[in-house]
Amino acid sequence: MTTSFSLKPIGYAMTMTYTGTTALITGASSGLGAEFAGQFASRGSNLVLVARREDRLEESAKDLRAKHGVTVTVVPMDLGRPGVGRELFDEVRGRGITVDTLINNAGFGTHSPFVEEAPDTIASEISLNVAALVDITRAFLPDMLSSGKGALVNVASTAAFQPIPGMAVYGATKAFVLSFTEAVAHETKDSGLNVLALCPGATRTEFFDVLGSQSAAVGRMQTSGQVVGTAIKALDRKGTPGSVVSGWVNRVAAGFAQRLPRAVTVAIAARAVQDW
Repeated sequence: MTTSFSLKPIGYAMTMTYTGTTALITGASSGLGAEFAGQFASRGSNLVLVARREDRLEESAKDLRAKHGVTVTVVPMDLGRPGVGRELFDEVRGRGITVDTLINNAGFGTHSPFVEEAPDTIASEISLNVAALVDITRAFLPDMLSSGKGALVNVASTAAFQPIPGMAVYGATKAFVLSFTEAVAHETKDSGLNVLALCPGATRTEFFDVLGSQSAAVGRMQTSGQVVGTAIKALDRKGTPGSVVSGWVNRVAAGFAQRLPRAVTVAIAARAVQDW
């Protein structure tokens, strides 16, 4: 297959096409993961879709193949286990696939006082949101650096910019993702690989169904298309930033959170998300 990776200047930005490259997307069965799949496929990228729900993945794969004419590989896998990065890498490599773009989207949140959260749930949240993301990134990063044709996108959150009482573990995991990704972006800045931490606010996905509460949906809801569109625009820029916040209201709020005294931001966050 001939690989095409073209850049067309449009002012300060470029339109990237990913024809002949492959993007692996975790949490690809719904929400932001499904939207990333659609938008990358529309630019010619072949796909590897990873999530637990094989039926949902197969349904999405069928639609994407028909609509965009790309190759879509389905890998049903529970990512919340030690060593999952190497396991996933070996599975994909065993199918003869080299990954150029990695989108770490899988994750979930919890909403209750920390002392009331089940230890097993806390461990699973940290394992999926942090350990799996780092492990998968480490497994695929060498090949992506060698390719220099794609991107690494780690989905963080506006929760990353301040502690979130009532969502203590979730906020901390996303703060980790933001810090980790910006550091990797700097380490690889001369490689040709675009590295981005995407920080969405409240988004219309299944996240709040899993969370079990709508009270944590602070601010105006964005659609998955708007959030992924923000990431795509950042990747199209001549100098992709290490992180981007989706939505101007969220960008303003994140800016204030970084400038206000820490105690003030914690108190504001607590009042915004707590419903007890």
